[in-house]
Amino acid sequence: MREEAPVCAGKVSIMKVTLVSRYDDCKMVLSDPRFVRNRSTARGKGSNPLPFPMPKSIAALAKSMILEDDPEHRRLRSLVNQGFSPRPVAALSDRVTSLTEETLDGLSGKEGPIDLLNDYARRIPMQVIADMVGVSSSEAKEFGNIMGTLTQGLTGMRMIRTLFWDLRSAQRFVRDLIHRKRGEPGDDILSELIGAEHEGQRLNEDELVAMVFLLMIGGFETTLHLITNGTRALIEHPDQLERLRANPDLWGSGVEEIVRYRGPIHGTKLQYAAEDISLHGETISRGSPVIPMLGAANHDPRAFEKPDEFDITRSPNHHLGFGFGPHFCLGRQLALMEARVSLEKIFSRYPDLRLAVPANELKIAAMPGWHRHASLPVILG
Repeated sequence: MREEAPVCAGKVSIMKVTLVSRYDDCKMVLSDPRFVRNRSTARGKGSNPLPFPMPKSIAALAKSMILEDDPEHRRLRSLVNQGFSPRPVAALSDRVTSLTEETLDGLSGKEGPIDLLNDYARRIPMQVIADMVGVSSSEAKEFGNIMGTLTQGLTGMRMIRTLFWDLRSAQRFVRDLIHRKRGEPGDDILSELIGAEHEGQRLNEDELVAMVFLLMIGGFETTLHLITNGTRALIEHPDQLERLRANPDLWGSGVEEIVRYRGPIHGTKLQYAAEDISLHGETISRGSPVIPMLGAANHDPRAFEKPDEFDITRSPNHHLGFGFGPHFCLGRQLALMEARVSLEKIFSRYPDLRLAVPANELKIAAMPGWHRHASLPVILG
């Protein structure tokens, strides 16, 4: 596609979309004001930012800043930025280290294969998100169930139950949590968001609910699969792993290269053309949904030298794994930190870590726009 059809008609489920796959084109779509996130803005009618109707009881969940455009997006982002100030984010670094070590302690003595995805990578970002929104120990089980609903219940026929039943109870849980935090603020990012103020404005309750759901989905799922994909990439490139062991200062650039080489996100939220746009001789009609294919862009030889080689010292590494433009990922630093700590700790504790099955038997989950393993069976050694 990248070489012969850089603007290509495609489908996601039953939805017709336009796919762009070259690095410069993806970067343009993500930053050019002629492309917007809100569907109704592009089409000049309606008020639903999504291409399908939602039950009124959960419509607030669609009011997310990742589906909005300026000036509304700028307003929301200015407020949310305050919740990601250095103090609450820095406080999570020690927590990630202790969580990682506790999880590895629990794996000690396991002789047979384990599923690294569920037995290791899943626990760390899930607990980090729980800490970020200030979930108490008594709420942990219900919170875990909600996380499962959000990350596994939005595909296939299960989506109907999720939208019309599970998300209602999930929303009630989040609203109750917000009410409690208003009265008893803590040292967590949700409390920071509740108190955030910019030019006399604050986030209303629906916006807070949408932000919590965004944290729960974006902050968990991407990090889980970044850790899993990174583990496989390093097992399959022992020369690069040895370079990391010899020089731990390379872990920062190493994790960035994992994001480029085998990142979990291969496509973005839908962008919509706000006017007819010509690209490579093709016309993208106003209102048409467009998906920049980040996985293809990150392997574009026009942008990267030897793009199919895994090189932990790659510099510069201007990958699009966290997006680009106004919707550049707010949680980038947190995700990189979690992945770095998790990977460095497990390869330090288990230097002989290896796959438990041949690589060609590993299954990639059938999820459009993602590169994520269904499981990752490994032997700790």
